[in-house]
Amino acid sequence: MTDERDIPDLSSELRASVIRLARRLRAEKADDGLTDGQTTVLGVLAVRGAQTLSQLSEIERVTLPSMNRTVNALVAAGYVERHPSTEDRRKVLLALSVDGTSIVRETRRRRDEWLSGRLETLTPMQRSALSEAAAVLQGLAAS
Repeated sequence: MTDERDIPDLSSELRASVIRLARRLRAEKADDGLTDGQTTVLGVLAVRGAQTLSQLSEIERVTLPSMNRTVNALVAAGYVERHPSTEDRRKVLLALSVDGTSIVRETRRRRDEWLSGRLETLTPMQRSALSEAAAVLQGLAAS
């Protein structure tokens, strides 16, 4: 059990571990030419569906000009398509193309495969601890 004086150390250790793991998982992507930001936008569109530039900018907490550059690169690569909104013709919706959907699926497959391979090397007790930790981490991330 961790007592109160151990919390700063645990925080530092956990932060460093999560960052290293996230960095390693980000390396497993289907198109090495994509930046992390571009890959993230593809993931957002895969999960949330078509979005406006403003919505993507808000979700990712970046400026509109920055998101516009990211989206333009994804459109040029053929991973994102622009469509007029059916509700408001002045708005443009950004959605995954067929190729964009394929890239997201392949990236997820590679990441899952990499992590599964690492999990297989752990003991059942270690996997059980990570299973419990996953729920706790999801709660931390949601708050």
